Amino acid sequence: MGSSSGALGSAYRLTQFAHGGGCACKIPPGELEEIVAGLIDTDRPDDLLIGLDDGDDAAVVRIEGDRAVVATADFFTPVVDDPYDWGRIAATNALSDVYAVGGTPVVAVNLLGWPRDTLPMEPAREVLRGGLDVARAAGCHVAGGHSVDDPEPKYGMAVTGLADPGRLLRLDAGRPGVPLSLTKPLGVGVLNTRHKATGEVFAQAVAAMTTLNAEASRAALERGHRCATDVTGFGLLGHLYKMARASGVTAVVDAAAVPYLDGARDAVREGYVSGGTRRNLAWVTPHADFGRVSEEDRLLLADAQTSGGLLVAGEVPGAPVVGELVPREATALIVR
Repeated sequence: MGSSSGALGSAYRLTQFAHGGGCACKIPPGELEEIVAGLIDTDRPDDLLIGLDDGDDAAVVRIEGDRAVVATADFFTPVVDDPYDWGRIAATNALSDVYAVGGTPVVAVNLLGWPRDTLPMEPAREVLRGGLDVARAAGCHVAGGHSVDDPEPKYGMAVTGLADPGRLLRLDAGRPGVPLSLTKPLGVGVLNTRHKATGEVFAQAVAAMTTLNAEASRAALERGHRCATDVTGFGLLGHLYKMARASGVTAVVDAAAVPYLDGARDAVREGYVSGGTRRNLAWVTPHADFGRVSEEDRLLLADAQTSGGLLVAGEVPGAPVVGELVPREATALIVR
């Protein structure tokens, strides 16, 4: 996997210390929306540019003229056994929320939960080292953080960034007639589920999860796009449904155009599908027209991703076009 943590990764299978893995351990989207439904401020101040309304990836607050602060937090249980790689993945995923709204990360603080009675502390050091290396590569400072003694290992970051309030990427800015681009292939969810069950290592999944979305975000902004999200725990279909709903449009997906990591289809066929992925599919099904699309394809499109790519309303160089936005039809999603 390109890890430099040596024997630490093999001595302790971190995924065996957690009931779920990565973004697949999120609270299901339907349940989460019920929880926060009464917490949305209907009288939102003008300087809160992106808040809780549509479930965007980060909060954005204007501080002066052409400057806005971006704030987000993201953490999860181990998605791979290697502690250094898990740290890199979790940090990449946390930084992604800033890129998903068009911002640049400036400073991050660590969030660490560790079962100190059942795991030694040295792997925790490797987790933090992985996060630090990714943040450095992103040009983002890491300044301390917070840790707790936790029955399950958890790691992530709270990240603060800056953005131009006139050049944001948001869920509610989609318009009919615009293509949809996906900047990373899908499939890390089913490969991670297989990894947890068998111990098999999938270097292609680790490579995808540790690729920063910085370049994709810059490319989207440079082309004048204003609608995007990152594809994480709710799967492509879940995040696309949120975009279509917020923008008042229907999203059409060309299932044959969606890219997948090597081994993803085999993993689905052999049953390595997380409960999070099945909950994602159940959540979007009442709002989708799947036509004759197979159950295998539906599961892959709903696969709970960890540190996935950006889903952009507009063309992005090097990213395949996987569908388009059209005027609102009977359902928010159409998969062909």
